[in-house]
Amino acid sequence: MTKPNRVSSGKGKTYGEIKARASEGNAMVMTAMEFKKFVKANGVKKAAKEVDIVTTGTFGAMCSSGAYFNLGHSDPPIKIQRAWMDGVPAYAGIAAVDLYLGATELDESNNMMHGGAHVIEDLVRGRAVRLKATARSTDCYPLKEIDTYVSLKTMNQAVMMNVRNCYQNYGAASNSSGKTLYTYMGKLLPELGNATYSSAGELSPLLNDPYYRTIGIGTRIFLGGGEGFVAWEGTQFNPGVARTPRGVPKRPAGSLAVIGDLNQMSSDFVKGLTFTRYGTSLGVGMGVPIPILDEDMASACAVTDDKIFTAIFDYSQQRRSRPVLKEVSYAELNSGEVSIKGKRVPTSPLSSQYKAMEITKILKKRILDGSFAVTEPVQRLPLDKSLKTLDVRSEKEAMK
Repeated sequence: MTKPNRVSSGKGKTYGEIKARASEGNAMVMTAMEFKKFVKANGVKKAAKEVDIVTTGTFGAMCSSGAYFNLGHSDPPIKIQRAWMDGVPAYAGIAAVDLYLGATELDESNNMMHGGAHVIEDLVRGRAVRLKATARSTDCYPLKEIDTYVSLKTMNQAVMMNVRNCYQNYGAASNSSGKTLYTYMGKLLPELGNATYSSAGELSPLLNDPYYRTIGIGTRIFLGGGEGFVAWEGTQFNPGVARTPRGVPKRPAGSLAVIGDLNQMSSDFVKGLTFTRYGTSLGVGMGVPIPILDEDMASACAVTDDKIFTAIFDYSQQRRSRPVLKEVSYAELNSGEVSIKGKRVPTSPLSSQYKAMEITKILKKRILDGSFAVTEPVQRLPLDKSLKTLDVRSEKEAMK
């Protein structure tokens, strides 16, 4: 894994120079939308020289999300083995009173309409949730069960820990079969009746930094309304996909594992979601500041929706590699319809462009007023990862 890029002041700007300007109140900060307009009017060279930081943002369903909690010890103490938060199972195999609640875990009694994502939103809203837990009695943890209420105010720690967020591009979905499909991409109507997609496109963080030059481990981010950090590469990290000449991936590529204090967050940017006949997910708002170190970074941040492409996959094919119906730009998807096999197909986003733009503006304001500090990654994300698959294999085959 290579070290973060360091650009000398003769060729561009260093992190130190940019941070010094920000701390003095002299930094030029633009939202992603403002920056793209500036480049169009003035060119990349001028933009690289005059602009210090570009704020990016995204808001959408991020299934691989959740939160861990330390509940504090009861009297007498309990070593929790099974736990439910408002009827949703939480994982207890960490320590006596540590739990992890996954966003897609479903309420055992409510049939797909209520899950961990909704419990997390309720906690962020300041509500108390019912905790039920059972355990085996031991000499040091004699209590066998507990039924109580907990809130963020009663816990020692409540931390959002998401293992795959902020996907760098994502495939769109349609359905060529004769029946309606209910998926994590929403309701897909039969015979190419619609197409759905989920990305903020030109506002999205990793599409503005396609080779992860400034977004890496240790990057401070806007997370759920508060602050968080990039903790690691996200699961299913797959940077080796086909890219445009500008380096923008044309298929799902990088992703981020992120962490942040749930106490800082807002229900404006943490939302429990339900997908009909599929299950639950968590709507998460994320924003990342991108330092404009040099002309290459300025050129990357100048990318627009007409230069970002993805594939529309046929979800009627129930196999790992779904066939591609068409490759389209985000400008086409955002237009409201695309043509697939000669048919005009309406399109609809699952992510919120409005929320993404709001995040870029909030992040810009925080940087300018000094309440948000831009950080240099302590380690870059890898460029040489590739996806492995889960197949039926013998023990010997699994060891190869």
